[in-house]
Amino acid sequence: MNLKNIHNIYLLGIGGIGMSALAKYFKMLGCNVEGYDRTQTPLCIELEQSGIKIHYVDDTLLISSAFKEVSNNENILIICTPAIPKDSAELNWFINKGFTIKKRAEVLGEITRTSSTIAVAGTHGKTTISTCIAHIYTHSGVGCNAFLGGISKNYETNFLHKENCNTVVVEADEYDRSFLQLSPSSAIITSVDADHLDIYGSFEKVNEAFSDFTKCIKSDGKLLYKKESCFIPPSINAEVATYSVKEKADCSISNVTLSNGLFTFKLKTPWGNIDNITPGITGMFNIENVVAAASMCLWEGLTPESIKEALATFTGVKRRFDIQVSNARNIYIDDYAHHPEELKAFISSVKEVYPDKKITGVFQPHLFSRTRDFADAFGVSLSLLDELYLLEIYPAREKPIEGITSKTIFDKVNISHKYLNTIDELFQKIKINKPELLLTMGAGDIDQYIEPIKKIILRCL
Repeated sequence: MNLKNIHNIYLLGIGGIGMSALAKYFKMLGCNVEGYDRTQTPLCIELEQSGIKIHYVDDTLLISSAFKEVSNNENILIICTPAIPKDSAELNWFINKGFTIKKRAEVLGEITRTSSTIAVAGTHGKTTISTCIAHIYTHSGVGCNAFLGGISKNYETNFLHKENCNTVVVEADEYDRSFLQLSPSSAIITSVDADHLDIYGSFEKVNEAFSDFTKCIKSDGKLLYKKESCFIPPSINAEVATYSVKEKADCSISNVTLSNGLFTFKLKTPWGNIDNITPGITGMFNIENVVAAASMCLWEGLTPESIKEALATFTGVKRRFDIQVSNARNIYIDDYAHHPEELKAFISSVKEVYPDKKITGVFQPHLFSRTRDFADAFGVSLSLLDELYLLEIYPAREKPIEGITSKTIFDKVNISHKYLNTIDELFQKIKINKPELLLTMGAGDIDQYIEPIKKIILRCL
């Protein structure tokens, strides 16, 4: 597939975080970009405002003539997300007409093959790290093309671009083994935990996929991985280094202090040191992410001064330790955490930054299979809270599993103040109880309730 010959792009599931970044990329290249999604998300509205045609009914009559009145389809590319059902009318129309249909990961893979690519993989932390790297490159003036798995708060986008730049930053997604399509020059692996067991079946298979990912790194490339992770990379034709904020590693920190909610520390690496780094984001798990990003940027040759300056202005990613309200009476933080290890890291970091606050958490479980597979671990992580409001499971791509509900997790949580709630009940309890430190957590549609919750809290002042 030669992307230079492609002039018309159609994206099935165009509103997703990864798909919309590709839509922006091809629009930037001057291609005609169109697509379908079942929901008009804020990302879809942004794409429409840039001139991209989108419709929200799965109907072949709504596909424009640019994809119908053609003598051949060699200059047309159809990109499909795994979330599109196999019985989709539009998907099957394109299949029957003989169009080239690629997964998002395949297209990203094609882009990385001809670029100097930094790919960030791992079951947790990859969005923050990739966004941080992209910010360092952009803030320093070096620039990059970045395909991000979240919305950068610095730039209000999931896609960054610089003209005539061959450096690409991507989030390497392990779901459906998508990251095996990539050809990175450099890679980071943050953690390898049991997840997506509906795809992999076992942790051993997850670990095996990450080993295969390291073999995708280009010859004489670079691999940076977290020292205390369960992952041990195989023998590969690349330089390998470790990072950690807890153990002795190639890249480590010292002189850590916490003041006014922000950490300051010294970073030591084989490629140079940086004194008195104070990132604009907080939480020790985020400091770990910053260490990975800054260490890779040093390894890639960026100067310590430019990295330090960029980190001071880095405001993070939406829905990652995302402080919504912070005043003398109330603090409200939202986070995408949806795996037990992510919840544990997030809640622990909140407790460290705000040690004297009573912490109330709202959690929306994501997927029936994940609830089933990790019920005990969810119970342990959520028991770190002082109070829990548990919402119904967000099914995403799954159908219900008999006997698996939010109560499956609820019964495992070992705290006195825990409640099963609907959204309306949650709003009422927040209004009445006025929690001093509130967390919302989950990967489903809980993000739709951030603004309503924020308004309730602010009205209670």
